[in-house]
Amino acid sequence: MEQKFILTAFGKDRPGIVAGISEVIFKNGCNLEDSNMGRLADEFTLILLLSGTGETLQDSLNRDLKRLEMEKNVFVFLRPLDYQVPDMTGRNHFNTISVEGVDQAGIVYNISKQLAEKKINIETLRSQKKFSPNSGTAMYTMEIQVLIPDSVSKQSVEATFDMLANELNVDITLK
Repeated sequence: MEQKFILTAFGKDRPGIVAGISEVIFKNGCNLEDSNMGRLADEFTLILLLSGTGETLQDSLNRDLKRLEMEKNVFVFLRPLDYQVPDMTGRNHFNTISVEGVDQAGIVYNISKQLAEKKINIETLRSQKKFSPNSGTAMYTMEIQVLIPDSVSKQSVEATFDMLANELNVDITLK
């Protein structure tokens, strides 16, 4: 029977982190189905969905990942999933929300709160703080892929974000 796992890991950024973790996955006969990897500050982070078979698969993965933690100073967490394909009925409008403005506390919270209140699911969210080359001002950008239910109009979402953009003094666009 196929088993699915979420694996999260992070360690001081350096060459070889992906190779070390993917080697454990490969040598345990697992398939890497989905991933999100990247550097945050001076750490390299990974979030992986993997699958495999075998009665002792979880024990074998845990043993090999613990060895990797000790040898390479990478922190790893493995969690088995009871995965079921999500019901997408009534949720077929994918859209992108882009946000840009001066960095301030609460941007992610306020926008994600509005999305949750409208039952809009976040599929992916990427954000980054950069400094303006001219002024040195901290700027914040965010791109969110969302799945909007059929019951929610694009116009109502745009109206909510127009109000929120004014409150936060940021630009929010829905594509």
